Amino acid sequence: MKLKKILLTVMLTGAALLPCMARAADNYPARPIRFIVPFPPGGGADTLARTVGQKLGEAWGQQVVIDNRPGGATNIAAELAANAVPDGYTLLETVLAHAVNASLYPKLSYDIRRDFSPVVFMATIPNILVVHPSLPVKSTRELIDYARAHPRELNYASTGNGGPQHLGMELFKALSGVQLTHVPYKGAAPAHTDLISGQVQVMFANMLSSLPHIRSGRLRALAISSAKRSPIVADLPTVAESGAAGFESGSWFGMSAPAKTPHDIIGKLNAEVNRILKIAELRERLGSDGAAFTGGTAEAYGAFMRAEMTKWAKVVKFAQVRVD
Repeated sequence: MKLKKILLTVMLTGAALLPCMARAADNYPARPIRFIVPFPPGGGADTLARTVGQKLGEAWGQQVVIDNRPGGATNIAAELAANAVPDGYTLLETVLAHAVNASLYPKLSYDIRRDFSPVVFMATIPNILVVHPSLPVKSTRELIDYARAHPRELNYASTGNGGPQHLGMELFKALSGVQLTHVPYKGAAPAHTDLISGQVQVMFANMLSSLPHIRSGRLRALAISSAKRSPIVADLPTVAESGAAGFESGSWFGMSAPAKTPHDIIGKLNAEVNRILKIAELRERLGSDGAAFTGGTAEAYGAFMRAEMTKWAKVVKFAQVRVD
């Protein structure tokens, strides 16, 4: 009899909590949301996060605060988000580096699979192989020949260890047989600054943040990193067809929340971001700079991230990538 009373009490308590949980989800968001971005302001990741965050804020009447937390190859931002309260008020912009870091760092304080719940896949953006205009090369083939004649003399920039620019260039090195020196930065903006000034000479630059510099003549574009040519830069060949057969790389961006964030809140976020990604104004503004919008379910984004972890673990091993 005593056991039945205990079970009845537990059941009644749980039943009483369900309406409260439902009301919390229905009222979400009731205060500002923090969207953590693992890079400094000014790069492609920041631009996309701010654009989506602004539209979320307009739709829900609550500010989405962009919290830039660069450094640590995106680990600083991920650790901060992993330890946040899982109530939907802290979100993380997840990127390629988060899928790669498990292969690069054996003692991370977080696990991207265990400590996060995928929300939505937002966009992909190809990288462009760019050089400083002073470098006497006008094609990927010429860059390969020059680099082979001057081993380790050329410095290439990246947005940090384990990021798409770093891994993309390491794959390029492996496929083309060139030797370049890696100079990691804490984001796209400082990397572009030094590339434009000639402090470094080469980079796989995010299309979204590099096209303005290419169009102004401050950088010279050689090839695009995707498997197929982009309509945005239709006359630009792919790296694969220009001397590094089999090459394909790029950047991607999604949204994740701390693990145990209520499913209905994740569903609400997923539905709203999917709606935002279809807005013509956003697609025209960011799409003209190379962004391809994806969207889809939270489950599909989770499956994509797991596949990326497997793919790039093989690249890390093949190219013997090491963190500096």
